[in-house]
Amino acid sequence: MEQYSHAGFTFDVVDTPPTDPDRSRGTVVLLHGFPQGAYTWDALTPMLNARGFRTVCPDQRGYSPGARPKGRINYRTGLLVDDAAALIEQLGDGPVHVVGHDWGAVVAWRLAASRPDLVRTLTAVSVPHSAAYVRSLLTSDQAVRSWYIYLFQPPFLAEQLAKRFPAAADKVLRSTGMDDELLAATREKFFDRGSLPGSLNWYRAMMLNAPHDMTRHVAVPTTHVWSTNDVALARKGAQITGEYVDADFDLRVIEGADHWLPEHRTGELAEIVLDRIDPQPESASQD
Repeated sequence: MEQYSHAGFTFDVVDTPPTDPDRSRGTVVLLHGFPQGAYTWDALTPMLNARGFRTVCPDQRGYSPGARPKGRINYRTGLLVDDAAALIEQLGDGPVHVVGHDWGAVVAWRLAASRPDLVRTLTAVSVPHSAAYVRSLLTSDQAVRSWYIYLFQPPFLAEQLAKRFPAAADKVLRSTGMDDELLAATREKFFDRGSLPGSLNWYRAMMLNAPHDMTRHVAVPTTHVWSTNDVALARKGAQITGEYVDADFDLRVIEGADHWLPEHRTGELAEIVLDRIDPQPESASQD
């Protein structure tokens, strides 16, 4: 699959088969975050392919050139979840394993809660369950860490600031842990491809979501991954996320890592994902 269509839009997809097609173990759908794209997973997916998994990475709404509607109302989380559900249904391999990073984790959480028939396991990277995130706003320094969300709310403001002051935008991204290589990729594959306006509408539509959708529990086996040097997300949300999972749950903390786990801690993250989707039996103890 190179593209799929849903709701009148066309989404680009990176679809990679298992290294050995005769050892197919299932399908993993990986959902990227902001400000990135399907390329986020380029270094990680070969490790899943080598273990026998097909990997499918879409450029989501606002990122794919054929799926950039205007207006924040078109970026409500429920619609983003519908996009992911449509992809899984069209793959015909469901239920699938779902991995999401950053905003992709938000979609993955909601997808697992609302469509458990499509999700075999969930691995949510960086962003906790939405209800845990809201609670952390009131009980930790999460509100301060989320300062950029307030900046993104006024129409056109963030787009103009990024255009007029690119060095300042780069400085902000560097403060999150982006190195030169990742920053260059973000410039080339995100900003230069015109993804900023649509992707900012994900933030601008946050207040348009139904509150009860945020509190739904997840009933599929779940791993949440958080990193100690993530400047955007407090520990509190990660600590209480398990309260919203009514199934096997594992919290994995990566020490000393920044927000960009798919790129900067690729091997560790791949092993965590594989522990969830393809756990290997422990070696039998010898007498």
